Amino acid sequence: MIVNVFYNEKGIGDTLIVSIQEIAREQRTYETKGDVVKIFDEETKELSGFNIFRASQYFSLNSNGKVELTEAFVEKLNHVILDAGFDDPLDVDLTPKFVVGYVDELKKHPNADKLSICQVYVGDKERLQIVCGAPNVAQGQKVVVAKVGAVMPSGLLIKPSNLRGVDSFGMLCAARELAIPDAPQEKGILILDDNAEIGSTFSVSF
Repeated sequence: MIVNVFYNEKGIGDTLIVSIQEIAREQRTYETKGDVVKIFDEETKELSGFNIFRASQYFSLNSNGKVELTEAFVEKLNHVILDAGFDDPLDVDLTPKFVVGYVDELKKHPNADKLSICQVYVGDKERLQIVCGAPNVAQGQKVVVAKVGAVMPSGLLIKPSNLRGVDSFGMLCAARELAIPDAPQEKGILILDDNAEIGSTFSVSF
């Protein structure tokens, strides 16, 4: 389960936002127990997430923005949810979402001249198909991959997508998209040197 957690005391008050998946506003329904609000699809009962009020009473939160998830934090999060009376423990995917990838194959998109279909190794025998529009992408490059579930410094959540009829499961990142200081502004993904280890975590500052 891909879970993103956000906290912005100045913007929305002392509330922890636990996001699992987006559900259309007209389909959402809410159930409140104590300080915990469960958000889910009224018809399918699929879980969208939780809002936890008075969050600082339950968690040690030192910064605003995306909260880094650890096993200890997820354990505490599940404790708060279950103690409130909800039977919805979160089985969270804690694997890194920004990693070094290797463009193993590349071909032109059949329906878009400026798009390429890339097959990208990201470690542990995992290979992702990613549609990329960067003019400098090429086979044999080591690149930064934002996997599904990654949240970019801009706040963009990376989701599975379909671009002109081709499925895409991630994004190849430009330096400016990663908020790297003094990043070039021209279009193009960040190309890593040969020493970068495929599958290793790429550190992104928010």
